Amino acid sequence: MMTQQRWQKLMEWPLVAASVAFLVAYSWEVLGDLEGRDAIAVESVIWATWALFVVDYLVRLFLAEHRGHWFFAHLFDLAVVVLPILRPLRLLRLVTILAVLQRTAGRAFRGRVVIYAAGASVLLVYLAALAVLDAERGHGGAIQTFPEALWWAFVTITTVGYGDYIPVTGTGQLVAVGVMVGGISLIGAVTATFASWIVEKVNEANEEDHAATKAHIDQVMAELREIKALVGRE
Repeated sequence: MMTQQRWQKLMEWPLVAASVAFLVAYSWEVLGDLEGRDAIAVESVIWATWALFVVDYLVRLFLAEHRGHWFFAHLFDLAVVVLPILRPLRLLRLVTILAVLQRTAGRAFRGRVVIYAAGASVLLVYLAALAVLDAERGHGGAIQTFPEALWWAFVTITTVGYGDYIPVTGTGQLVAVGVMVGGISLIGAVTATFASWIVEKVNEANEEDHAATKAHIDQVMAELREIKALVGRE
């Protein structure tokens, strides 16, 4: 009998492959400014990957024990289906294998968060540049080349926002909102991870001090018992 866990394990690598295919196809479409048969071929790949994610989402929803709860707990998966630009974020699952390099559970979790944040930042900047270039090119705005789009995405995700490149289309502005929200979220994740690391180091230092103090007290008590024993003999 097919279960949700079995289905997810079965579809893990096909979905990763679909993410890579989408990323390559979308990059080729935007950077190559394709027309004719090439454009049709690329669109076919994009639609095929989208269809695979739709099937995966619907099957997992069908196999869920509590479908209402599962639906609200997996809104990101719904966004992956509704917004094809988010599909490559599935690639972030690959970096979890690096967690085995961590020594403790706490450090493993923290290391995974850092890796996810770094990977998500790179993907978000690259995809935002593609998306805004796709939306802005040919509409009279300042963003007309990929380097300009990449610079815009970088200064936007870091919340710097020089204002030298501004989206003028509705789609471009919607991409900007997504990049700003994503940038704030990533900064929050990194800040929380760094704060957790500081708290752990402080706790380790306190435990070492406590252990050293207890050892010193035990040594003093032992010396006092020895002195008491010598006095008693006299």
